Amino acid sequence: MDWILLGKALVLGVVEGLTEFLPISSTGHLILVGDLLGFSDEKAKVFEIVIQCGAILAICWEYRAKFWSVIVNLPTQRSAQRFAFNLLVAFVPIAVLGLLLGKAIKAALFKPIPVAIAFIVGALVILWAERRRHIVRVESVDDMTWTDALKIGFAQCCALIPGTSRAGATIIGGLLFGLSRRAATEFSFFLAVPVLFAASGYELYKQRALLSADDLSMFLVGFLFAFLAAFLCVRWLLRYISQHDFTAFAWYRIAFGALILITAYTRLVDWSAG
Repeated sequence: MDWILLGKALVLGVVEGLTEFLPISSTGHLILVGDLLGFSDEKAKVFEIVIQCGAILAICWEYRAKFWSVIVNLPTQRSAQRFAFNLLVAFVPIAVLGLLLGKAIKAALFKPIPVAIAFIVGALVILWAERRRHIVRVESVDDMTWTDALKIGFAQCCALIPGTSRAGATIIGGLLFGLSRRAATEFSFFLAVPVLFAASGYELYKQRALLSADDLSMFLVGFLFAFLAAFLCVRWLLRYISQHDFTAFAWYRIAFGALILITAYTRLVDWSAG
């Protein structure tokens, strides 16, 4: 058993779980941490898909009552039908653009330096959004219309650029479009389920040749720690936003992005993928 590899799996699983649902970009962190750990080959990309599934499962578990209610009542209940339709509407834009542009974006931008720049640019957007007057039209995800969902779906497309943050794009987009802080955050959680499961399933199918039983222990460690970290993070975030805005995350993004650029410029760190 390769204990060093399992240690890397644990670290990356925790990183995925802590960053997937915060507005700080899980993809960006995984690219950077994976580069530092020397774990950024083709097999690492498959591993990242597996741990992403662990993080998504945390949302399914945390909101299992909500999802079950929607599934059971979908044939007859108008609110369940509206909720499901809103998720579908918000899912379509990124699905279409991801299929059209995903390969080109990965080839050009899935590297530490572009990620660092996206960290900083995304932070400036968050700071700008938090300084605007926030007028709330929608208090709960159950009050959303399909046009609200569509607008958030287009905002989510910004997350195709690594370092932008899918959670950040959807949450900040929701705030700009009149959702309450909790509604924007919860819809970001709910939308992650179809988006990330679809993306993970598609990527696993494409990379199926790289799947091996020899890597099962590594996958299990990463999956488990991603699930646990994401579960704790989601609960913490919901408590946090009841009393705080997202400004702290913006300053974190600026500091983290600047650190990457400085270490790259001074060659303190060999960002080999950049």
